[in-house]
Amino acid sequence: MVKKQKKDSRKSLDSKRFNASCGRARKINASTAVATCREQLSPFGGLLGLLKLLDIFDFKNNFEEFYVAPQRETKLGDYSMVLGIVLLMFIGFNRIWHFVYIRLESMLCGIFGVRELPAVSTYWRYLDSMGINQAHSILRIMSRLREQAWKICGIKHSRIAIDIDTTVETIYGGQQGGRIGHNPRNRGKKGYRPVLCFIEQTREYLYGKLRKGETVSGEETAKVIHTFKDHLPSCVQKVLLRADAEFMSWASVEAALDEGYDFIFANKQCEPPFDPKNWYRPLQREEAQFNSCLYKPFGWKQVCRFVAMRIPKKPKEDEKLTQSELFEEDQYTYRIFCTNLNGNAHEVIDTYDKRADAENLIGEAKQEGLDAIPSGKFKNNYAFFQIAMLAYNLWRYFKIMVNLCDGQERMFTGIKDNKIRIARLKLLMIAAKVVMSGNRNMVKYSIHDARTPLLLKLYAFFDRLRFEKCKECKA
Repeated sequence: MVKKQKKDSRKSLDSKRFNASCGRARKINASTAVATCREQLSPFGGLLGLLKLLDIFDFKNNFEEFYVAPQRETKLGDYSMVLGIVLLMFIGFNRIWHFVYIRLESMLCGIFGVRELPAVSTYWRYLDSMGINQAHSILRIMSRLREQAWKICGIKHSRIAIDIDTTVETIYGGQQGGRIGHNPRNRGKKGYRPVLCFIEQTREYLYGKLRKGETVSGEETAKVIHTFKDHLPSCVQKVLLRADAEFMSWASVEAALDEGYDFIFANKQCEPPFDPKNWYRPLQREEAQFNSCLYKPFGWKQVCRFVAMRIPKKPKEDEKLTQSELFEEDQYTYRIFCTNLNGNAHEVIDTYDKRADAENLIGEAKQEGLDAIPSGKFKNNYAFFQIAMLAYNLWRYFKIMVNLCDGQERMFTGIKDNKIRIARLKLLMIAAKVVMSGNRNMVKYSIHDARTPLLLKLYAFFDRLRFEKCKECKA
């Protein structure tokens, strides 16, 4: 017997996906049933984008070429151990023991092809075997990544500015190399005093080293300046060095002159004689006055240019009725710099003031793991320092690539200008499900997440770059 149907019962395509008109309201209360699922879920779905980025930069081959392996042999290999620590810091954890939280993380386990990550003690023993040689090799890897990243991203800065600064890492135990020195937040406590150098144009980490908690000497600064040439991209022709008064010495100036670098160093050591008649204001409404002179400090081998800025002191309320200053110099606050740049004094000082962004970069690097002191041995902490900065640079390149893919559509608003923690929320903390489909592994993202179509567009952009790189290799 055949029954006739009055309407077509075939399912439409709209019924196979979420539709606001046919969606049924869900109700969850205290009596709602719970169950488990077999799919592997991950909160770090954006790690797939990092893997594509590392493949574009040929990270694994560069690692195997430049990395100096320690004596300790591991089952997973040196590349997997170092990459594991880098990914730990990339996703926001900065302590080795934080591996206990992500040992079963599906994306990380899939990256390394294991059911679960090694125990925390395995990573700790590997870090304990690392030293100064491994730290220097990681610096060479970062230099190679920088060269390739600039080429792929189309960055062709012929002139860059390098901002040099130090920071303080307070230690609370008996770690090797800890010294009592300048520590503004924790006075009287021991700490390390690392040197960090950043490129202004790309805000990436160029060079640095972990140091004992002592003031930087002129000879040590000169060695750092001589090292820059080994880490600069090939397109760079002119370099401007900017540093505060801690790096001001004849050894630093001589090293910059020998390498052909321009420099602006803050000065608090000598008092150049400025002509009182040469003080000027670039704008009459401004209170600041500027001047310049040529001066040879005691012990220096040649004359250098000094520029100065003076600002009138504002008297306090209890000092208004007191007698005025006897000498004219006591009425001003002075800022003096040593430089080899030409031009007006106020233009040189304006160029130096752009160095203030280095403080923000150092603070961000500390939040990303630079403040972590994992070991009591100085050599282990030195290697961990460079690993932390490698993860920091990977975030910088990730943000640059997103900006290239973005174009004029503003795909991820604020990624380039905001801190890494904001980029982590928008690019990394995306829920994903690792499944087996068609006899192959697949990562699926929720269609209800507004970031999913944008993320897939970014992956397509990365895949095009990977395809172009393969074509170049075959050619």
